[in-house]
Amino acid sequence: MRIGELAERAGTTTRTLRYYESRGLLPARRTENGYRTYDEDDLRLLRQIRTLQDFGFELEETRPFVECLRAGHPAGDSCPASLAVYRAKLRELDTLIEELRSIRAQVGAQLAGAEAQLMTDTQPRCEFGG
Repeated sequence: MRIGELAERAGTTTRTLRYYESRGLLPARRTENGYRTYDEDDLRLLRQIRTLQDFGFELEETRPFVECLRAGHPAGDSCPASLAVYRAKLRELDTLIEELRSIRAQVGAQLAGAEAQLMTDTQPRCEFGG
């Protein structure tokens, strides 16, 4: 299939496909007349990349998954390098979750303090009331 058809089937743009090609994630095969040509395996690579990006992976983090698929594994996450990326992403997410919990606790404390202050004030402190 040609680049336009692959882009349509993968739900992306030809510009994105060219970018992936320039980054070495998508093979650059060409016909005799210079047209890019792709197959179902390339579509599978793109779907793997897109799924990982939907999960928050950076483009470069998808490389081990793509290489795993290219090596003939049925799933891009069945190689040790892919598993290492998963582990790193989970550590990153755990850190972000803890940071968000801390921020949430701080915002909750601010809200509680503001509400308590509002209950003890006899004079409104702003022109907007609720």
